[in-house]
Amino acid sequence: MLTVDFDRLGLQPGERVLDMGCGAGRHAFEMYRRGADVVAFDQDADELAGVRDLFGAMKEAGEVPAGAEADTKEGDALALPFGDGEFDRVVAAEVLEHIPADIQAIEELVRVLRPGGTLAVSVPRWFPEVVNWKLSEEYHDVPGGHIRIYTDKELATKVTNAGLELVGKDHAHGLHTPYWWIKCAVGVRNDDHPLARAYHRLLVWEIMKQPLALRLAGRVLDPLVGKSLVLYFRKPA
Repeated sequence: MLTVDFDRLGLQPGERVLDMGCGAGRHAFEMYRRGADVVAFDQDADELAGVRDLFGAMKEAGEVPAGAEADTKEGDALALPFGDGEFDRVVAAEVLEHIPADIQAIEELVRVLRPGGTLAVSVPRWFPEVVNWKLSEEYHDVPGGHIRIYTDKELATKVTNAGLELVGKDHAHGLHTPYWWIKCAVGVRNDDHPLARAYHRLLVWEIMKQPLALRLAGRVLDPLVGKSLVLYFRKPA
């Protein structure tokens, strides 16, 4: 389930790309499939081990173009272990809402991006996230959980103040917002609740089969209640 549109990001085969806060690796895997030289970066060594294993499996299965490279790197988002301007494209998906010093993290993303390169940043969208917080303290008040709710303007301002130009905006995962409202209402950990279980089956069907009816529903819901805000930036040449 991808949040970032790599065509809008401008990703090309052979480009060096960073997935900062890669988690389980969903965006890193897609960039690898597209022939990029990918670095999956995170502070969670266990998740990185799984990402590294799947990189190897993808290569063995012939799922990536010849010449594509992929690696993992563990570290701190506030002090990225990369040179200035090292990456053509940078992705930070659903990461900044977890980081207390978000401005410092943004400055690091900008530093490692080359002039003329592009950055995609996604965070939970303001309205769906406010509803989640009001319905459930447990949703966000956990170690490593969400510590802030961004407005579109706040996120755009913080990144442009760091030196980038805003070039696009999108919303994603409109079908997923009602699921999280249900989860927050019945208990975030209550996966066995009939309503949560039924909606989860719907989302699995959407992801695995991509039926036309749900694709159309997503297109309607994304701009209205899409769970994720995605902003695209360019670093001036």
